[in-house]
Amino acid sequence: MRLTAHEATAIKAAARDAFGASVAVRLFGSRVRDSARGGDIDLHLEIDPGRNSDAAIDRFETLLFGAIEPQRVDLIFAVRGAPAGPFQTIGYRDGILL
Repeated sequence: MRLTAHEATAIKAAARDAFGASVAVRLFGSRVRDSARGGDIDLHLEIDPGRNSDAAIDRFETLLFGAIEPQRVDLIFAVRGAPAGPFQTIGYRDGILL
């Protein structure tokens, strides 16, 4: 996994604050593979219904980029109880729980 311990901790803390204590955060994409280079941070966030408002997303980014260097972060939301689409399925299948 190509995240520092500090980055992983900052991601989890920002996600809990913005989306609630029950959020499950998974890293997926190229950052999962140690042999890959570069790439943005792809996050799969499993949340309770109604928790992915624009205000919550803005809060997450503000908190995260206050703790780590600003960079490209892609967010995929999986709402508990809702059917998983193709991207959510990839996050569940390939993601590493932080």
